[in-house]
Amino acid sequence: MDSLRKMLNNDERDDEESSILGGDVTGGGESLCPSLSYQTRIQGFIGCCVIGIIFSIVGVILVFFGNYTGFAVLYTCGTLTAIGSTFFLRGPMSQLQSMFKETRIIATVIMILMLALTLMAGLWWHNKILCLLFCVLQFLAFSWYSISYIPFARDAVKKCFGSCLS
Repeated sequence: MDSLRKMLNNDERDDEESSILGGDVTGGGESLCPSLSYQTRIQGFIGCCVIGIIFSIVGVILVFFGNYTGFAVLYTCGTLTAIGSTFFLRGPMSQLQSMFKETRIIATVIMILMLALTLMAGLWWHNKILCLLFCVLQFLAFSWYSISYIPFARDAVKKCFGSCLS
């Protein structure tokens, strides 16, 4: 538990990777809102994750009623809320800097692109097939982005898929 608190307070800095936003990744969640306790930040993280999941589930339910615009908006809002929940853990600037580190910038950019394309397919183009396709790609991009925070997880996934395909 202490190691988790150190990570959330950003006591263990990773100076090996530079960030596009520049500077050292300093000032964890504590510096953002010094009045928020560790427990409150965890509750905020869990609350936002739950809200994001609810948005996504309601969005998927709308597909069965043929409302692809509502689906695109709610599913994308769910993903954004889930990403925003991490701001409680480390603070917004620290998390944004982490998102744009060299090791995960491609995953971040692709995820943001898929979020935008899902919204465009649902709101402007009104194309059901593209909306569903971009949503699936959004899910895959978010998954790949998420596992980039787990050491060696991407390598394990690559090996798993490589062994399945060979």
